[in-house]
Amino acid sequence: MSQRTTAYRGDKALAELLAQAGVALDSAAVRALVAGVIAAPVGEDPACWLELVAVKPSAALEAQLLALEAEMRAERLAQAAEAPSAPERLARLRAELACQGLDGFIVPRGDEHQGEYVPPRAERLAWLTGFTGSAGAAVVLADKAAIFVDGRYTLQVRAQVPGELFSFHHLVEEPPSTWIAGALGKDAALGYDPWLHTPSERERYAAAAAKAGGSLVACAANPIDAVWPGQPPPPIAPVVPHPLAFAGKASAEKRAELAATLAAEAIDAAVLTAPDSIAWLLNVRGGDVPHTPLPLSFALLGADGSVELFCDPRKLVPGLAAQLGNAVRVRPREEFPSALDELGRGKKRVAADPASAAAFIFDRLERAGAEIVKRPDPCALPKACKNAVELAGTRAAHLRDGAALTRFLAWIKAEAPAGGVSEVAAAERLHRLRRQGEHFRDLSFSTIVGSGPNGAIVHYRVSAASDRRLAPGELFLVDSGAQYLDGTTDVTRTLAIGAPSAEMRERFTRVLKGHIALATVRFPAGTSGSQLDVLARAALWQAGLDYDHGTGHGVGSYLGVHEGPQRISKIPNTVALKPGMIVSNEPGYYKTGAYGIRIENLVAVVAAGGNGAGEREMLAFETLTLAPIDLDLVEPALMSGGEIAWLDAYHARVRGSLAPLLDRETGRWLEAATRPLAG
Repeated sequence: MSQRTTAYRGDKALAELLAQAGVALDSAAVRALVAGVIAAPVGEDPACWLELVAVKPSAALEAQLLALEAEMRAERLAQAAEAPSAPERLARLRAELACQGLDGFIVPRGDEHQGEYVPPRAERLAWLTGFTGSAGAAVVLADKAAIFVDGRYTLQVRAQVPGELFSFHHLVEEPPSTWIAGALGKDAALGYDPWLHTPSERERYAAAAAKAGGSLVACAANPIDAVWPGQPPPPIAPVVPHPLAFAGKASAEKRAELAATLAAEAIDAAVLTAPDSIAWLLNVRGGDVPHTPLPLSFALLGADGSVELFCDPRKLVPGLAAQLGNAVRVRPREEFPSALDELGRGKKRVAADPASAAAFIFDRLERAGAEIVKRPDPCALPKACKNAVELAGTRAAHLRDGAALTRFLAWIKAEAPAGGVSEVAAAERLHRLRRQGEHFRDLSFSTIVGSGPNGAIVHYRVSAASDRRLAPGELFLVDSGAQYLDGTTDVTRTLAIGAPSAEMRERFTRVLKGHIALATVRFPAGTSGSQLDVLARAALWQAGLDYDHGTGHGVGSYLGVHEGPQRISKIPNTVALKPGMIVSNEPGYYKTGAYGIRIENLVAVVAAGGNGAGEREMLAFETLTLAPIDLDLVEPALMSGGEIAWLDAYHARVRGSLAPLLDRETGRWLEAATRPLAG
């Protein structure tokens, strides 16, 4: 019998093995640790958490630890299967609100860090309503309740949430604040969790409650937590060092540079609430949330370069605290509020980002007597501007990623026209191919594989219910990426399965023209992404077409696939694009019920070469992504000579870079797939 299928022999047997190994933890402590482990995503190495118990456990101890994990996972699944019904969950919450003297409560989809990905413990909206989308909110009153989602989830929310319990509303067109203003009763108290809202969000809700004649009330504890049986604990995934060979700059150097900026503004400390900022600053990575290597934590950065890191110490792999150095003090996460009090009592001048820090933090600092300086996260901009080592790493990562994606594209083109490939099978195959690459750690997000009409759903997520086979005459959109130790990738390709229609070719070519326009632009230093967005849309606009998502988002270095502060979008953005920033270039077109088109490469902002006589510093984009663009969908008659020259040059680069990494058959396919259009 293998270790992974060994039966758990009980806590007494485990305690004996722990004692034999000289481990200070008892079986109860190990159980608490494992409860956190199973509340974290399962990574590529499911047994990596064993290091948190013993650096080199014996075979017997390892087997029993894994058996305990398996047993506790089974218990968690059984408990989840016995969860209260939706009406009962809602009734329990309303009863708890009444006990707390509240007439309603706001339930956002988010956690204390306001991040894109949240751990199971923070999935309160999903537990209450059944809605599992990545963005939304609900408001529960004594006699009515409403749920709010954006256009991506119009169909999903109606399938998952009982319409007799919640009314459905558009998150943007009829936001919660508007509904509250019309639905909340006079003199009613509307509760909210100050950890889950920024100050600006709270202001909107407070104004809405006041307009209705009621008031907004902060809850000392989230009432959902009081009625959620079996709520997962905070996740526990190992926090590991991110080697200097990939980070490119030592943590001490980063801390010294940021501390100097704080000191210059007479700021005593900065509150860091974004886990990706903390991971970047300290050169550590974790695994507390899906697809992004984040250790959920808070930190205080002092003007002297010291850091107080508020993190569950059980998550730190052996030796990490020593590696962080004496200037980094690790404290339990529970001590973070009291640390804010300490700053206030010292009358310190403290910086915090109102766009991302929770209202709780501002309230606590203000009550304690601190002088609050509202300013952006000091890590955000330097993190976005990748250093030379990070840029070299991302180029290497894109080379390996491009080879994996090209193997996949060749397979799709060969197999899909026969009708034997499903969306789920396609996603699984691409994952297997990427997993073979050096330094692979995870996908950077759940792969989007949309065939035919599913491709028209911008953030489509395939499920057993929605899975369909790729069919001739349709388009297939695959948006995917990976997390490598040396870089994060994100790439979209749209393929014709069989022969495309003339309309498909025309629309695809207009999207390609916009992609090329953005890829080839030269722009003066100080230009923001919103000033460039029109370039990607102009060819579509000429035909009365457009797309409703942004054109580009920032990307981290083995961090978040969505990173700020830069972006390329219609939405105004004053953050200038700077050398070292990585952004996506992803115009698209979507015909509801028919097909979707998107072409996405990642690009790095670089100094523009040539034209030495120019009067201004000029910047340009270096394309990082290496993968063929489907020539079956290109209509050369719609393209200029310059556009054709760019596509031919890009394909020549793709061919020359990837061919040495491919098998002979895939290499031959790539040769044909990247043939020049120019005669």
